[in-house]
Amino acid sequence: MTRTAPPNAQPSAQLSMNQVLLCGALIVTLSMGIRHGFGLWLQPITMDRGWTRETFSFALAVQNLAWGITGPVTGMLADRFGPFRVLVMGGLLYALGLVLMGVSSSGLAFMASAGLLVGIAQSGTTYAVIYGVIGRNVAPDKRSWAMGVAAAAGSFGQFLMVPTSNWLIGHTGWQNALFVLGGAALFIIPLALGLREPKGATTLHPHHQSIGQALREAFGYRSFQLLMLGYFVCGFQVVFIGVHMPSYLKDHGLSPQVATYALALIGLFNVVGTYAAGSLGQHMPKRYILSSIYALRAVAIVTFLNVPLTPNSVYIFSAVMGVLWLSTVPPTNAVLAQIFGVQHMSMLGGFVFLSHQIGSFLGVWLGGRLYDLSGSYDIVWWLAVALGVMAALVNLPVRETAIPRQAVPA
Repeated sequence: MTRTAPPNAQPSAQLSMNQVLLCGALIVTLSMGIRHGFGLWLQPITMDRGWTRETFSFALAVQNLAWGITGPVTGMLADRFGPFRVLVMGGLLYALGLVLMGVSSSGLAFMASAGLLVGIAQSGTTYAVIYGVIGRNVAPDKRSWAMGVAAAAGSFGQFLMVPTSNWLIGHTGWQNALFVLGGAALFIIPLALGLREPKGATTLHPHHQSIGQALREAFGYRSFQLLMLGYFVCGFQVVFIGVHMPSYLKDHGLSPQVATYALALIGLFNVVGTYAAGSLGQHMPKRYILSSIYALRAVAIVTFLNVPLTPNSVYIFSAVMGVLWLSTVPPTNAVLAQIFGVQHMSMLGGFVFLSHQIGSFLGVWLGGRLYDLSGSYDIVWWLAVALGVMAALVNLPVRETAIPRQAVPA
């Protein structure tokens, strides 16, 4: 005799929710906060080293791709052995990568440090790993909200760290600023102690699936494919804007201070956006939330490109985009947990994020490549609009109901 086990069933929580949220939020604040400010280094590094913007952009494109490719692996390791070891290694690699960024004297060395090392580090210190812990230790009726809290922390990290990074660059030089941030990344290691789950906590599930079974099930499910496609667009848009907007504004005669405030405003308002998206996900279909976010991004970019470019228009655009920035993260990951359960959540989240990072790779690289070819960012801006419309449409058919599975014989 068999019984049907819903995939979002979970054992009793092994860690307290407050502990998970506090440590997870602080880790995401550091890892995402440092990452969001990389656009501030584009001009000082390229001018000092004599590199083209494409050289810098390609290194960050490799970073996003490395993050995405290794994400499923780090997620798999976190699901199997717990998040603590993954977070410790991620913190060490993050610090090493930032220090080597500061001493890289060639484009190849810069790509290896800023690209490969930092990208791998980010895969082990950001959402996929943290959300796996949340999924296993927070009750399903609070899961979407908890993911919104963690995403809001990453947004607050951007608001906090972007002005801090700009201040460090201005007062200590771009190299020393990277060294300081490398030291800050090491604080991820003691925070990881708060996410150290008891032995066996990651394997207690009412229906055990092998990795191969989980992957075949997910990749054969249409809603999983649609979520990956939407996340591709998310990566393209946010990384293009985050990396290239400071240079876009400077090209149009606005001061670097405007760009700093713009990135900080994105981070500040995304605290509201991500928290709201996570909270709304408890009360309404998440596919409608995701579709609305992508549609509103397209409207915001079209409006921004068609009004006079002034500091005030930049700040308004940044505030609007901030609300929409990472607000896709809580509903996307909550849908994954709702459909497939939490046993392999970090791994499946890593695969969805791989799609996000392929989009990020193209967004940041095409931004630099097409600028060098045409002297303008216009083509990439309008490509971001078209992709936003597409993502709004593909999220509407997503099915959020859990996949029924047969439990082991009683």
